[in-house]
Amino acid sequence: MLERIKRITETKAFHICMFIVMITVILFVVGMLVLRYNVEGETNMPFKITKIAIISSQEGIDDGQTDTRWSFDVHQANDIYIYLDKNDQYDKTEIIKSVDVDNFNVEAKNKENIKIYKPDTEEEKVIFKYKDENIVENLEYVGDVESDLKNLKVSNQGGIIAFRCSNNNVAKYKSDEEEIDHNQLLKKANVNNDDLKLVLTFNFTVKLESGKEYQAEIKTDLPTGDVINDGNTSEEITDLKDIIFKRINN
Repeated sequence: MLERIKRITETKAFHICMFIVMITVILFVVGMLVLRYNVEGETNMPFKITKIAIISSQEGIDDGQTDTRWSFDVHQANDIYIYLDKNDQYDKTEIIKSVDVDNFNVEAKNKENIKIYKPDTEEEKVIFKYKDENIVENLEYVGDVESDLKNLKVSNQGGIIAFRCSNNNVAKYKSDEEEIDHNQLLKKANVNNDDLKLVLTFNFTVKLESGKEYQAEIKTDLPTGDVINDGNTSEEITDLKDIIFKRINN
């Protein structure tokens, strides 16, 4: 019996079969690791998103017409704040070089009206302002000693990234009333929720001075809450398990 086994193990066919088995096992293990990485992504990044805050509001922009006391283009704004913090479980020191927000994609009824705005650099009392020069297709927050939203700077040890996603010209509203409550413009203009619903997807890339780069796709439904009836709504998202970062460099 032992002699027969020895003869079998010494044949060319046996060695070929063993080689195929070994390659199959290796490919299976590699495939499982790749699958796990695609599902879980980076499990111990130097920085991580801890919260996404969304503030949905409405605003009337004077359209310049003078046939009534008030004449507005009604916009519905969604201000998005992404909190990027240092991961205390990461045992090495890393420095943020920049954080990029780009590849914006919108699913909406009137997607051509959706605009992305960066923070305004001139107005002191507000973060966002409806100006054409503030409309962007991508943002880069540069790492610095301290965060400065107005000048697109983020602390190199973590900070807040902010931008506005606005549904412009949702409706027009005219009135001869003495006073106008901007928080009721959508309601007065008979806008419904289907006119406002949109899905925003974008890439969020953290670049480090060491050369490492991590990227995640973030998807969010806007606006938050019942902005038509409530005027202003807000939400803090802390369940971030669907945000999966993958290393794209180094």
